[in-house]
Amino acid sequence: MARCAAIMGLVALLASGAAAAPASPQVTAPEPPSLAPKAPLPGQTPAGNSGPSALPELGDVLEAVNKVTSEKDVAGDWSAPVKLAVVFTGLALLPAALVMMTSFTRIVIVLSFVRRALTTQNIPPNIAVVGLALFLTLFTMAPTLSRINAEAFQPYLGGELAFQPALDRGFTVVRGFMLRQTSKEDLRMFLDFAKTEARKPADVPMHVAIPAFAISEFRTAFEMGCLLFIPFLLIDLVIAGILLSAGMMMLPPIIISLPFKIILFVLVDGWALLSQSLVNSFY
Repeated sequence: MARCAAIMGLVALLASGAAAAPASPQVTAPEPPSLAPKAPLPGQTPAGNSGPSALPELGDVLEAVNKVTSEKDVAGDWSAPVKLAVVFTGLALLPAALVMMTSFTRIVIVLSFVRRALTTQNIPPNIAVVGLALFLTLFTMAPTLSRINAEAFQPYLGGELAFQPALDRGFTVVRGFMLRQTSKEDLRMFLDFAKTEARKPADVPMHVAIPAFAISEFRTAFEMGCLLFIPFLLIDLVIAGILLSAGMMMLPPIIISLPFKIILFVLVDGWALLSQSLVNSFY
C-alpha cells in the first residue's frame, strides 16, 4: 500500500505542478539551509554513528580480500586457492548480482521511462541515468549492506566466523531483502516450478528467490513508468488537438509539446519527487 501511495502521489504532483506554480514569483534572498540532523529512514542508522551497523570501509574490504586469498579459513575446510577461485567467480558475477539482487533494476527502468516520456532523446545521457540509478541503489541498499557488514563481514574479518558461514549469513540478509519486495504470486509461481515448499523465508532457495524478485521488480517498475507517462501523454494530446484545430497538421506535435513537458517537469521538481518516490517504494 505504501508503494502504491507513493506512485499515485508522484503522478498527482506531476499533473498539478504547473497550476500550483506561482504566476509572478518574487525574487527573495535564499534562506540558509538548516544544519539540524534529519530523522533517518527506516533501517538506517543516524548520521554520525559509527557503530557495528555502519558500512564497511575500504580498508576492511581490502583486508578481507587479503585474508580470503592468503590464509586458511578458521575451520580449515577451504584452502586459499579454492577461496581465491570463489572470490574471482564472485567478482565476475558481481554485475549480474547488482542488477538482479538489488533495487537497481526498478530504479533504472523508471528513470528510462521518464526520459522516454519527456521525449528528450538521449538527454540525460545513458551514463548519467545509470550513474544516478547506481547511487540511488547504494542509498536504498544501505540498511541491507549494514546488516551484512554487522552479521557476516565483520565477524569473518575478526576471525569469529569461517568463510562458508559468513557467505551463508550474507546471502540470508540479501534473501530477506528480496523476499520483502517480491509479490506472493510470483514467489508461489517459481516455488511451483521448482516443485518445492517453503514455510518460512529461510526455506526459500536462492535460485527461486532471485527470479521471483526480478519479475516483481519488472512489474513494479513498469507500473510506475506507465503512471508517469500519463501527465506527459495528456500534454501531447492537448497540443495535438490545438494544432489540428488550427489546421497545422504538418507540424509535428512533439516539437511544440517538448518545451511544455520540460517546463512542467522542472516546475514540480520532478527529479527530486521521482527520487523520493523510488526510495520510499522500498520501505
